[in-house]
Amino acid sequence: MQTDPFDSGPEQGQSVDSGSKQRIIQEFVPGKQVTLAHIIANPDPGLYRKLGAVGEHSGALGIMTITPSEGAIIGADAAVKAAEVEIIFVDRFNGSLIIGGEVAAVETAVRAVMHMLETKLHFAPTIVTRS
Repeated sequence: MQTDPFDSGPEQGQSVDSGSKQRIIQEFVPGKQVTLAHIIANPDPGLYRKLGAVGEHSGALGIMTITPSEGAIIGADAAVKAAEVEIIFVDRFNGSLIIGGEVAAVETAVRAVMHMLETKLHFAPTIVTRS
């Protein structure tokens, strides 16, 4: 069997059979996008402790993953300007943003971040989900 020297291997998301084990190859393609925007209404109080949040917290958490990762800083700024929320966590290296506050405020803030990133910076949006 002859191999193609220009074949770079499987496409993104394809599986490769390497004997008895199967592995999946995934690529990170830089682009401007929000890959996750989720609101957790009334999370378990232990979750706040695991996130390292100090003090009393209740209401909701808004969780977003933004690429490029610096977009999380922009998103955090937009969130606190849009509603009475607290930044629980922002990671400028991985693009994670977690905000907290009352359920309605968190929902308003997450939607404001999505709107700003999509309309002002032309990021590809995602659907805001809720649990």
